[in-house]
Amino acid sequence: MVSEFGVILLFIFAAIALIAVMLTLAKVIRPHRPNEEKLTTYESGEDPLGNANVQFNVRFYVIAIVFLLFEVELIFLFPWAVVFGQANLIRQTDGLWGWFSLVEMSLFVGILILGLAYAWSKGYLDWVRPRPQLPDVQTKVPSQLYQKINEKYASKK
Repeated sequence: MVSEFGVILLFIFAAIALIAVMLTLAKVIRPHRPNEEKLTTYESGEDPLGNANVQFNVRFYVIAIVFLLFEVELIFLFPWAVVFGQANLIRQTDGLWGWFSLVEMSLFVGILILGLAYAWSKGYLDWVRPRPQLPDVQTKVPSQLYQKINEKYASKK
């Protein structure tokens, strides 16, 4: 007879075995055809120029965070509308439930609008692409090699 902890231990072992089998099977089945284009560095949609230790434009991250903020807002709005829009709850509370939910969501959306107004007023949403400045990085790799790679990929466009 297996105890309660034994059952949990069996589930853990089964999960580890299943993951190991799936990863091994995926490695055996998948095609492995690397080429030069696939092995290049992907830099957020930017063509790699020079050394890979260059900092990215912060606007990539700011736009992504603002997008996620409003995406999460939409995810909260749909269940809120379903739960708080139940007619029987509104009838049972003589309409107070509806007013409570309206005020609650108005505060939520208002805080998000204030955040958007702040980001907009600070200019975080302006997408002005600055000219890339290649930093002077001390490296053991000669700059001629970087230039050679950049010319090679520029000719493929």
